[in-house]
Amino acid sequence: MTEVIPSELQEQLDKRYGPAGPRAETSGNPALEVLLRHRTVRRYLPGVIGEQELGLILAAAQSASTSANFQFTSVVVIDDPALRARLAELAGGQQLVLDAAVFLVWVADWSRNVALARAHGHTIEATSYLDSTISSIVDVTLSAQNAAVAAESLGYGITFVGALRNNIDDVIEALRLPEWTFPVYGLAIGIPDPADPADIKPRYGQSVVVHRNTYTPPAEADVADYLDRINAYYREQELPEDWVKNRLAGRISTPESLHGRQGIRNTFHRQGFELR
Repeated sequence: MTEVIPSELQEQLDKRYGPAGPRAETSGNPALEVLLRHRTVRRYLPGVIGEQELGLILAAAQSASTSANFQFTSVVVIDDPALRARLAELAGGQQLVLDAAVFLVWVADWSRNVALARAHGHTIEATSYLDSTISSIVDVTLSAQNAAVAAESLGYGITFVGALRNNIDDVIEALRLPEWTFPVYGLAIGIPDPADPADIKPRYGQSVVVHRNTYTPPAEADVADYLDRINAYYREQELPEDWVKNRLAGRISTPESLHGRQGIRNTFHRQGFELR
């Protein structure tokens, strides 16, 4: 009997969901392969990303959907070594910020459009409402994810760095960000170190996150299946394996678990976002 070798897509799906996940009836789809093999890369080899490739990555970012074509995204490319070191410090001393070939800070930016509206004699009352802030953050996230996928399609690895928000006021000062802007996260892009053991990380099964027409609470067995798979992944990575105790609870149990982010509303207010 001839052994059936799983396609690359199927191998990726099995790592993501386990044997009960979706079946790949197609192969040779480069876009799906890039998306499904995503993993967080925290260790990088020395190297650079040329301006041409960086320009393409940023073009992919600017090609993302944007609310009403308002284009709320700004990107700060950090190529000053001292500033890179400062941001690494503010992000909790993360070495990957220093080691990545490129480090980008993604900024929700109302400043351009506010200035343009005012210059043409229009009021900006609606910008005080929460939905306007949400729209800008959604725009940034769509753009940043496009950039991440573009970088991975070129063979690079990526890590989003939300820890910049731990010291958000210092980040704003370091980047000299004006009113009506807010730094959402960083994105490290670089050459993956082959010695980095990180692999495709398990996700909740689709039965947990996909709903038809109305919301359905997850079955206990489906949640237990995920916990078994994610804890096994962390054991393989030689990391503390209790996902609920060591990760979920560690992020939501107390205000202190936010590591300084509990004051972000005040920063939004100082930056001009009233969040009504």
